[in-house]
Amino acid sequence: MASSSRSRPLPKLSPSHLVPLDHLSTSWCCTPHGLGGHAHAHSHPSSPARAAAAAAADPMDPPPAGSSSSASASAYATPPPPPSYAPSNPSSYTKFNSALNAGLLNPMSPPPLPLDKTRSSPTLFDMMANEQDYHPRTAAGVHSIPAPPQPHQLQPARSMDRQMLLQDRIADLIGSCSPGNQFNDADSSDVRLTLTSKDGLSVTLCVHRHILVAHSRFFAAKLSDRWSKQQRTLPHIVEISDCDDVEVYAETLRLMYCKDLRRRLMREDANKVLGILKVSAAIVFDAGVLSCLEYLEAAPWAEDDDEKVAALLTQLHLENSGAGEVLKRVSLELAPSAVVEEAEVGGSCSGGGHAGGGEEVLMRLLQVVLEGKDEKARREMKGLVSKMLRENSTSRGGAIGGDLRKDSLYSACNGCLSLLREQFVRTAGGDQSEVLQIARQADNLHWMLDILVERQIAEEFLRTWAMQTELAEMHRKVPAIHRYEVSRVTARLFVGVGKGQILVSKEARGQLLSTWLEPFYEDFGWMRRACKGLDRHLIEDGLANTILTLPLATQQEILLAWFNRFLNSGEDCPNIQRGFEVWWRRAFWKRNSEPEQTPRLRITAICENS
Repeated sequence: MASSSRSRPLPKLSPSHLVPLDHLSTSWCCTPHGLGGHAHAHSHPSSPARAAAAAAADPMDPPPAGSSSSASASAYATPPPPPSYAPSNPSSYTKFNSALNAGLLNPMSPPPLPLDKTRSSPTLFDMMANEQDYHPRTAAGVHSIPAPPQPHQLQPARSMDRQMLLQDRIADLIGSCSPGNQFNDADSSDVRLTLTSKDGLSVTLCVHRHILVAHSRFFAAKLSDRWSKQQRTLPHIVEISDCDDVEVYAETLRLMYCKDLRRRLMREDANKVLGILKVSAAIVFDAGVLSCLEYLEAAPWAEDDDEKVAALLTQLHLENSGAGEVLKRVSLELAPSAVVEEAEVGGSCSGGGHAGGGEEVLMRLLQVVLEGKDEKARREMKGLVSKMLRENSTSRGGAIGGDLRKDSLYSACNGCLSLLREQFVRTAGGDQSEVLQIARQADNLHWMLDILVERQIAEEFLRTWAMQTELAEMHRKVPAIHRYEVSRVTARLFVGVGKGQILVSKEARGQLLSTWLEPFYEDFGWMRRACKGLDRHLIEDGLANTILTLPLATQQEILLAWFNRFLNSGEDCPNIQRGFEVWWRRAFWKRNSEPEQTPRLRITAICENS
């Protein structure tokens, strides 16, 4: 019925055409690469056009009269024209109508799925995924809408791919054995061991009973002489199911055949060694456990592996096997003599008690940064130590086993303040030899204040700074280029009070403004020009909000003085116009407006029914 020019339809891809998995890879111990030669077992169309023509043609339906196979294919791929254009070509309309009545053009049937035009022929995976597109349609099936492929249809192919990848990795593992190694030697082995993972993937290895029994107490109990005598045939069949990682199990078994386990483990990374250690501990492979622990103790690993190592060693309880030496890399343990010595030193301190090892280390780092000479290095290490302190205070128990106490931080602050006061006295007396120490100690105080504010313990610092009247009086005697860093400390306190980060009494807030506001005004121009990244708007808002926390009469006194100063200094004076407007509305608008009647609270008694 079909002409000689028509393309031959593709045969139906039935399950019998697919190569079964056991045929793809025969005994895995002998032929690890079992897929060779089966990928091209089926013939395919030579081009996408030929495949499309074959899919459109149906040997059960005759072609319309006066039309060739190519014409019917083009009619199938082209939607029907609107009826208004049909009279222009009556013969074409008649042909189209005949094809529609014959069942070749079902408007409800979707067009065939397009093939990948970059390939000369579909692959085996494409044919499996789109099997229904290659079936020759019968007359009864032309008028029905094919159901879309279900997701589970791809599961066998995916499982096969995973099995193939696993077999490739096992093949590489076996291929890397040294010459003469009997691991997976089918000729000399007497045990056929099958490893099956939890998801069903499995691999079979040819091993030797005497090697398993000699190295593993687990296999020594399972493959005893009594059990071996009960087995009548060779090789013995053994299976280990529900393996976490079949590849790691195979790697562990191969180590039993190695003479130098440490050298073999040097090729692996920490994660692989942790897996081998877990399997070795499960099958009581003592030599494997010791070799893995020696590797972990000597080899470097990433910071992300710290928790993995500590968790696994704690879970396996391998303290008697040398796990303690490995754990020393991730946990700080003090020797008994060091603990006693620290207790004696701490007991003699004025603060009473003794600081933990973590606090001692943090204080040492803090003090080194405060005394550093190189400014660039100091800036970098300040950021590092601040990050460490932040992480240490938020983590459970401290990142390194302790945290800085409040009195330790204030002790460091008082030391910086004493040095700053000494340098002010020298500079005010005419000694300019150590004038650079003023800016350095002021910068140290600013950094320490940031730490205190972040920990919400900066109230005592504000009260102490507000009482430095002698330091504020000497302020004018020091060149502005050296002293403006001191006003940055004052500005940080303004920001802390203005943002609600520091809560102190109104007397302390008033004393702060009374002592340091005038020196702050004098240094604001220098701060604005010399300090990189200075957020002047943040400082101005902080100052305005600090002033607005005081009684209204004090607000008026400070803001009227600012108004006069700003008109004469301009940019060298902070602009707190917003605070000035708030004070004006508070002082005059609200007072002159009619007071709002406060709604009375009405209490209704509730009587319980007796």
